[in-house]
Amino acid sequence: MKFLENLNIHEDYLRSIIFGFQDSLVSTTGVIVGVAAGSNSKELVILAGIVAITVESLSMGAGQFMSEKTVHQMDKTGRHTDNLYIGGTLMALSYFLGGLVPLTPIILFNLPYSATLSIVFSLLGLFVLGYLKAHIVKVDPIKSAIEILILGGAATLIGLIVGNLFRI
Repeated sequence: MKFLENLNIHEDYLRSIIFGFQDSLVSTTGVIVGVAAGSNSKELVILAGIVAITVESLSMGAGQFMSEKTVHQMDKTGRHTDNLYIGGTLMALSYFLGGLVPLTPIILFNLPYSATLSIVFSLLGLFVLGYLKAHIVKVDPIKSAIEILILGGAATLIGLIVGNLFRI
């Protein structure tokens, strides 16, 4: 992973990418698995996944833009040098791409097998995200990967539990 270790990325952009991708893996998987458990309808699960990814990627991008704009407006020293449009776009794009990871198995395979694959793909995605992030920020890659996996996995599990509790 030498190329990642030498990658020079603005810290605010890295934060946007990690936050967007991780949040989407967890949120989208939670929605998909919860709706699959509660309805057992492939069409409804795909619809919920597409709506969640679309709305949330735009919302997260706009939220990133507005929160960073607020910080820039408060900063009288000129420390913040990130481009607000780039940060918002990276957030939206990483959220959108992260959401495709758990949605793809639902599109390609039948329920309930595809829901299980969504969970596996999402957990694997969380692990890989933590591993890659560690190489960029130069920390222990296994520890970083496990940390993101545990935090994201717990949220995914909650989505499954809620979906099972409120079946329709």
